[in-house]
Amino acid sequence: MELAQIGATPAGGVNRQALTALDGTARDRFTQWCEAAGCTVRTDAIGNLFAHRPGRNPALPAIMMGSHLDSQPTGGKFDGAYGVMAGLEVLRTLQDHAVMTEHAIEVTAWTNEEGARFAPSMMGSLVYTGELALETALQTQDVDGITVASALADIGVESTSLETDRPAAYFEAHIEQGPVLEAQDTTIGVVSGGQGQYWYQITLSGRASHAGTTPMALRQDALAGAAEVITALQRLARARAPACGTVGRMLVSPNSPNVIPDSVFFTAEIRHPDDATRTAMDAEFRQTVDKAAKAHGLIADVRQVLDQPASPFDSQCIHLIRQAAMDNHFSHMDIISGAAHDAVAMSRIVPTGMVFVPCKDGISHNEAEYAKPADLAAGCQVLHDAVLAYDRAHA
Repeated sequence: MELAQIGATPAGGVNRQALTALDGTARDRFTQWCEAAGCTVRTDAIGNLFAHRPGRNPALPAIMMGSHLDSQPTGGKFDGAYGVMAGLEVLRTLQDHAVMTEHAIEVTAWTNEEGARFAPSMMGSLVYTGELALETALQTQDVDGITVASALADIGVESTSLETDRPAAYFEAHIEQGPVLEAQDTTIGVVSGGQGQYWYQITLSGRASHAGTTPMALRQDALAGAAEVITALQRLARARAPACGTVGRMLVSPNSPNVIPDSVFFTAEIRHPDDATRTAMDAEFRQTVDKAAKAHGLIADVRQVLDQPASPFDSQCIHLIRQAAMDNHFSHMDIISGAAHDAVAMSRIVPTGMVFVPCKDGISHNEAEYAKPADLAAGCQVLHDAVLAYDRAHA
């Protein structure tokens, strides 16, 4: 709740977008808390923060926990921030009880997980895992033309090196961001993996003309073409359940009431847990864009900015999370993540597990986002126990 005061909105949410001054303030606060818990904190070239608590055996790689501190423009208090704070709570507990683990234990705050200001999402973890080139990430611009490199400098991130050491395992706690756990009256979601997804940036270009004097048959209406694409994406996703298809951002030019739009930029995404189905949806969606462009006399520019395959998590990490829930008598169920998380990127290079806790009405990416303190505490306990169990099993 103290962290949520940084970027607090009047409606009770958070606007703390990646690499803004507010994000910088939150990162500084996190660093102070970690240092007070006996950790050293370092930053890499993309701005990822790593809080390190040494273990008994320095030859062993660290066991890592983490999530992110950045938010959506009208985000909630818990998305991402809970996972970072849960990791910090584990570190504080180990410190308070003078517990010496064999492995070092780390908490990471990843840069730009949300992708709200800079695309793609999970930028920090993608760079860390080698799936996104550092230079490409640094040159990425927001809608105002500010690069990631410039934004990092503005908040005082000066490191030029990337992390090369890989952890022994990665664990992430998160609110579910969906309604399943609450509907099932279940406290812990044992996450089996993440859906695959495509992200697109699409521009349809036509011709601006007078809304009252241009006959319908002679128009090159970019917005009409975009509307066809959007409704077709809805039909496509509904026909391929449990697929999800979404258009979340749109810019219309010239955006005047009596002018036929000559250009529409919009984002689109497709998600599905089966990559073969997702690939088929990609081909059908592209055909839809081409068909709409041809029907309205438009030029279509389709740029794919993310191709993230479905990501099953590590069987041992899943088992340890499930066992921790059982040992603490928390109700639990297996669940797949419909949202992207840094854990998805990490799962491609190290054993990874993820703990979900319920959020009220399944609402997330919304200022009304809420999770019960008892559920948050349960997630912290499961995270703690799973990390210590992994430490003992791999000493």
